[in-house]
Amino acid sequence: MTSTIGILTAGGDSPGLNAAIRAIGKSAIHGYGMNVIGFKDGFRGLMQNRVVRLDGPELSGILTKGGTILGTSRDKPHKMDVGGSTMDMTDLMLENFNEHQLDALVCLGGGGTQKNALRLAEKGMRVLTLPKTIDNDVWGTDATFGFDTALGIATEAVDRLHSTAHSHHRIMVVEVMGHNTGWLALGAGVAGGADAILMPEIPYDIGAIAETILERKAAGSTFSIVAVSEGARSADDRARLSEARAARDAATTDEELSAAEAVLSALDEEEGDHTRRLSRQLESLTGLASRVTILGHVQRGGTPSAIDRLLATRLGAACTEAIHEGIAGVLVASRDEATVMVPLAEVAGKRKTVPLDHRWIKAGRSLGVCFGD
Repeated sequence: MTSTIGILTAGGDSPGLNAAIRAIGKSAIHGYGMNVIGFKDGFRGLMQNRVVRLDGPELSGILTKGGTILGTSRDKPHKMDVGGSTMDMTDLMLENFNEHQLDALVCLGGGGTQKNALRLAEKGMRVLTLPKTIDNDVWGTDATFGFDTALGIATEAVDRLHSTAHSHHRIMVVEVMGHNTGWLALGAGVAGGADAILMPEIPYDIGAIAETILERKAAGSTFSIVAVSEGARSADDRARLSEARAARDAATTDEELSAAEAVLSALDEEEGDHTRRLSRQLESLTGLASRVTILGHVQRGGTPSAIDRLLATRLGAACTEAIHEGIAGVLVASRDEATVMVPLAEVAGKRKTVPLDHRWIKAGRSLGVCFGD
């Protein structure tokens, strides 16, 4: 009987998703004579059994397209909104998996997708995953497709800010994506010549950043560029958050709990304005005008880079080969330019953060870049 593969894309969109879909589909059809179907809008499409056949015409012309032709969502199989109620829909997903007589389901996504895929595997589905995210934080792989494209976009933004910063003698603070890891800010900051790079892995001291900027001014530099991850926080903010969480956990009365929750809520509001608050603080401490540029979702869009297309194509083809060999329950990962199969149980729930001795950090420090510590 002809084998059938299912594919879905979950989580945030990312350049290279269509290249991966194309690679899986074409290698399955031409290499092994398999049938390929796609589930629309991530795990919700698997639950609702909304499918599209992925054949020659559907896979043609998508290599250079950003986003995903299948659509995506952030729904979790075990916590899905159904009619206003949160329900575990993994059993229904298993029924749909069996209805299509799938040999395997391939889930393309980031850290959350790895955890959700493991849940489906534990239900009895034969599942494989590919690492997709612009944050580059999937554990077990050297690289994720989407990162290189986003890095190029963020670096170009830093490049462009140099001219206006120089012309107006300003501090330019540019925020890039990265709630929990600083790969994008670090890469774009080093590649773009930023003077300070702030990221979640290194809690910063606002005074150290201001001192670096004032030293540059004293040396004759009339502007500074600060690249900051959206998840970067000062050491003081981290301490306040830790104290508030400890107070909430230790609360023994309703009054104590309400007070702790109020502090946490206020800190959440501050977090939403973090980069602008950072800019205002630098302006006050240095006497230099400071302006903020928040790149936002522009980093996710557009044509994937050649590097991302190559990575997505290589991993997609390797995924099909693994399915043909009967392999499942793994992340198809890239390590040292080789393709490896990493058990999902080892990947799920972990995050690849930037090591503090990473070569990019070492290179930046040798050039005098301030990391806020």
